[in-house]
Amino acid sequence: MSEMRRHKSDRMIGVLSVVLMVVGLVVIYAIGPMRANYMNAAYGTHEAENAYFVHQLISVVIAIVAFVVGFKLPYEKTRKLAIVVMVAGLVACAVLAIAAATGNSMAVCANGACRWLRIGGSTVSFQPAEMLKLGLVLYLAQLTAKRAEGGKLMTSDFWVPFLIMSVLSVAFVVYFQQDLGTTVVIGATIMAILLMSGVSWKIYALIVAGVVVAGVGAIFASPHRVERLMTFTEAESADTYHIDNALLAIGTGGLTGVGVGNTVQATGYLPESINDSVFAVMGEAFGFVGLVGVLLCFLILLLRIMRTAERGGEREHSLVAVGMFAWMASQVGINICAMTGLIPLTGITLPLLSYGGTSMMFTAFGLGVVAQLSGYTRRTK
Repeated sequence: MSEMRRHKSDRMIGVLSVVLMVVGLVVIYAIGPMRANYMNAAYGTHEAENAYFVHQLISVVIAIVAFVVGFKLPYEKTRKLAIVVMVAGLVACAVLAIAAATGNSMAVCANGACRWLRIGGSTVSFQPAEMLKLGLVLYLAQLTAKRAEGGKLMTSDFWVPFLIMSVLSVAFVVYFQQDLGTTVVIGATIMAILLMSGVSWKIYALIVAGVVVAGVGAIFASPHRVERLMTFTEAESADTYHIDNALLAIGTGGLTGVGVGNTVQATGYLPESINDSVFAVMGEAFGFVGLVGVLLCFLILLLRIMRTAERGGEREHSLVAVGMFAWMASQVGINICAMTGLIPLTGITLPLLSYGGTSMMFTAFGLGVVAQLSGYTRRTK
């Protein structure tokens, strides 16, 4: 027999989240002027030298507020918002898909992918897929726990809504947004929750096989994904510029780095230096020691999330933590492996560190929820 016990929450989840955000802010402060000067010269923009830092500072403040809200808002109220966030994410993805297909200026596309939805006629934009990630974690955890506890895990009451939401999420991101990296993160989140749900291994194996086949098909259905695969295999026709400069940045950093204000690759040589490539920039600035420190922060944070999953006060609490673990771990792993040439290059941000507010805000809210749930554990009597 077991009961739920309330105690102090795991404060390290919040501390490590803020530390990572501050490290990212320091990097943006150092390389922001270089980025602004490069963009002004290359595209004729008129960005102020501190523009990127100011934007990132605002994003960090919003993210910290989001974490506090996720931590303080009683989970019973958060779980009621799960379906709302899920549907809102799907609707936003649908609007983005329509805008991209019709050439509407609301859709912001770059490097073969349409990931951003411009709000009105302003320059403010956000990534619907980030909202979708949070919605999936909250909704699928709630659905799975409820059906498992009611003994309906192997019935249509579970599989129909689970598959509809999962397939729609993947379809919007991989086919309409052309964002395979985010699709892998979403897929990892779905499969992790399903793995811990209690479904039979035979069914799980069949689903995994189907996912692999669909993934291979998605790669070869898109020319820019094939090109990135060729880059990874060093085909003669491939353009290895991005990976070469990422590895050069990390190698230049050596053991202790060249210093945050002395990076060369961020001046325009390394594409997406403040977004997808921020890990490589940190390697140049902070060196091997600095990168190890960042990796340790992520590792400890992930272990704390997993501990929350293991000790969850309720099945739903554990599944929320499992979903957040899969989300964070897969995104960190994909970004770092891509920047070090271990997997084909794909455009995906490094959580809490890369420039941009949407990813940071929704990730922070999810971590706040996990921090709250870490204060509940099961006690066997």
